Amino acid sequence: MARKLIIDGKEIEADDNISLLQACELAGAEIPRFCYHERLSVAGNCRMCLVEWVGAPKPQASCALQVKDIFPNKDGTPARINTNTPLVKKAREGVMEFLLINHPLDCPICDQGGECDLQDQAMAYGRAAFHRFKENKRAVEDKYMGPLIKTIMTRCIQCTRCVRFATEVAGVPELGATGRGEDMEITTYLEQAFSSELSGNVVDLCPVGALTSRPYAFNARPWELRKTQSVDVMDAQGANIRVDSRGLDVLRVLPRTNEAVNEEWISDKTRHAVDGLRRQRLDRPYIRRDGKLQPASWADAFAEIAARVKASKPERMAAIVGDLAAAEEIKALKDLMASLGVVNLDCRQDGAQLQPEPRQSYLFNTTIAGVEAADALLLIGCNPRWEAPVLNARIRKTWLHGNLQIANIGQPYDLTYPVTQLGGSVSALQDLVAGKGEFASVLRNAQRPMLVLGSGALARRDGATILKLAAQLAGSTGMIGPAGAAAEGGWNGFNVLHTAASRVAAMDLGFLPGAGGRDMAGILAGAGTGEIDFVYLLGADEFDMAYLGNAFVVYQGTHGDAGAHRADVILPGAAYTEKDGIYLNFEGRLQYGNRATFPPGDAKEDWAILRALSEVVGKTLPYDDRGALRKAILADAPHFANANMVAAHGGADPAIWDAIGREGQIDSATPLSSTIHDFYLTNPIARASAVMAECSRLFVNPSKAMAAE
Repeated sequence: MARKLIIDGKEIEADDNISLLQACELAGAEIPRFCYHERLSVAGNCRMCLVEWVGAPKPQASCALQVKDIFPNKDGTPARINTNTPLVKKAREGVMEFLLINHPLDCPICDQGGECDLQDQAMAYGRAAFHRFKENKRAVEDKYMGPLIKTIMTRCIQCTRCVRFATEVAGVPELGATGRGEDMEITTYLEQAFSSELSGNVVDLCPVGALTSRPYAFNARPWELRKTQSVDVMDAQGANIRVDSRGLDVLRVLPRTNEAVNEEWISDKTRHAVDGLRRQRLDRPYIRRDGKLQPASWADAFAEIAARVKASKPERMAAIVGDLAAAEEIKALKDLMASLGVVNLDCRQDGAQLQPEPRQSYLFNTTIAGVEAADALLLIGCNPRWEAPVLNARIRKTWLHGNLQIANIGQPYDLTYPVTQLGGSVSALQDLVAGKGEFASVLRNAQRPMLVLGSGALARRDGATILKLAAQLAGSTGMIGPAGAAAEGGWNGFNVLHTAASRVAAMDLGFLPGAGGRDMAGILAGAGTGEIDFVYLLGADEFDMAYLGNAFVVYQGTHGDAGAHRADVILPGAAYTEKDGIYLNFEGRLQYGNRATFPPGDAKEDWAILRALSEVVGKTLPYDDRGALRKAILADAPHFANANMVAAHGGADPAIWDAIGREGQIDSATPLSSTIHDFYLTNPIARASAVMAECSRLFVNPSKAMAAE
């Protein structure tokens, strides 16, 4: 229901359920605020958003009033709201005067300087000429909130945004207020670190400099930084980010708002692993001579690889794509291997039993935003809190504001919302397929049921059979609509949750075993027995290199991680902030990452390395620039033309879903569990980060750290 209001002389019609502040903004008015935030509950603490309701005895806090609370005048005319009269200005100036009573005058040394809401609004509503308070300012002891958040609590204005974020969005109610009146302080209840994977978002929410980034402290001012829009690769969700750099250094990563992907949140790994971009970097080619890696020129490294390629046979060669690769280098490596006749290719370095067709069988079909429409959710072998923290916050949001019922098959985790534990083994999934148990009826009776199949369920020997069981469950409980339902806005509740940013693009481009080719397990087995004697690793580090046996290994990547330690030739590549690249998140949404800085030393963009190598091995790739390469990608996968869009997969023919997975033996003795055992150390960039190492020590392995100390 809508109601008419006259705001600053302009008549508008506003929905009853929005706040008066939002209605004023719809009318074009700018309303200052400190405590109000669109994604948090209303607190009404700061009173900065005062407006005049003509006829009311005093100014009104517009954030705490809904439009339905604004009744018409006695003569039936719409209520009049003024946002810029002298009365309003005087009221806001009074509020600002109160806020600045105890606020320290340390803007020159405050990391919030230049981005501070209090600074901005003090320019408009501060009284520079005089102030009426001569008493000493109060001082508040700084609180410890962990290695990521620096606190200067004397600056705090008690807006409680951080408290509400921790309780409502992060689901970790560890922040709160103690004391009353002037003695009120924001603190962690037990005076310990704020243990959430989303904790860094409170720095963005803080409207003053009370909470700032500890790793970024005193590094730069915002006007010194070059700002580049890009995409996160720390997980497969593809959060939209802004990379702030100065010179060759990335100094910080901040979120960009994208309602369909990450709203305005990012994980702590996305935000704070950036120091890993500078450490342990590969900045020149290396060749292993006499058992030791020696610096070499590009020409020598390429010549060594070409000699090995010539000495080997296509059936004895293999290539593996890592988790952080962009679509461009995946396509280039695939084309190079195809030109050499190599069919032993795989992008599933964790061994996930995925198949190339149908495309819906390896996507998060419900979409991230679509989770909010679900009313029943089954988690299978995954830990979304660590595998995709921002998605986990979206699930929590749906549970908090709706009637979402959630169950889990696999190892139990603290997911910040209540979960019914159905069992730890695959037999619990078999029971659901057979219609047994209370949650089976919950799924059947739900309007929009969904399941999330994690890598922990797929990266097993029986992963293909688990995939088949999940598809059968989706088909029998109404998770998958009828054929053509996509065009009618149908529902598809079958979802695969990837952990690798490169996985969907590589699957779409067909970086998979060719006819008679070996998959990941086959490549490793062949390398161990000597049947594979040449392996090309494109940033692949997440498996035990001992399985490569005596094979000749080429590692193309960014850091001195596991792959580089095992390599016989190292080709230094570019990190995600150092190149333009195409990434598809687990929904299949195509997004562009943009270069913020240049690679260090002699390192080059990855597709360009492969293009140069192709000349040396005598199989020159048919593209000389990124534009031509992207045209070649489009020829292979036309849907790559649809930027920031998700293909509709509402329904499918039953025959297609029957073809997903395969029948086989189930391992009921081994429990399902997530493939991520340490959220903070999942890739070479994060493992090179001192900040992530400290977080791992504090939050994941505290007992080990205490024992070592």
